[in-house]
Amino acid sequence: MDRRRLLWGAAAAATGALPLITPAHAADRARRPDGDATAPRGSRDPSFHSAHQRSEVDHPSAQWRPAASENYTASSRPTSYPIDFIVIHVTQETFADTVEIFQNPARQVSAHYVVASSDGSVAQCVREHNVGWHAGNWDYNTRSIGIEHEGWVDQPAYFTHALYESSAALTASICDRYGIPKDRAHIIGHHEVPGADHTDPGPFWDWQRYIRLVNFA
Repeated sequence: MDRRRLLWGAAAAATGALPLITPAHAADRARRPDGDATAPRGSRDPSFHSAHQRSEVDHPSAQWRPAASENYTASSRPTSYPIDFIVIHVTQETFADTVEIFQNPARQVSAHYVVASSDGSVAQCVREHNVGWHAGNWDYNTRSIGIEHEGWVDQPAYFTHALYESSAALTASICDRYGIPKDRAHIIGHHEVPGADHTDPGPFWDWQRYIRLVNFA
């Protein structure tokens, strides 16, 4: 990710062709400090959150580290939107600081998961049925799961064997849950999202190794 626009990913409002989760979304917009419109706010219906926003995880080895509810859109995917992509990110921050950023409602950003460099620990910050604000493209936000990886795009030492293996197992499980093909057409880098101005995961991310691990997980 671009250090100057750390982890911003909620940009671009929904188009008329996309299904809205609640009628209020058309009017309920916020603006980020950089002037870009954020994604629509999620439902704040207490009954919705009592049913969906518990300290549960979708991936068995993940630890629940919830993002601020202001930083994602509550939804009921894949009913509300199909899930057909996984977007690979690099944090440009430490694992702990990334989780803290997602927990800060002023940051207006989140991904579903963060993977640690040292031991492959996984934090889940947003439930998979909700829409994370990570891709910088609203259509891709609605259709994807975002996975952040601790490190910097120009420091390949952060891309450890533990990180690759843990992330690959996570990605494989997501693919299995939603019927996503385990290939490069559906497991993409942030830089491949249309309209994105980011470079992550960068030139040192070993795609061949990663896709192989996903398919053998």
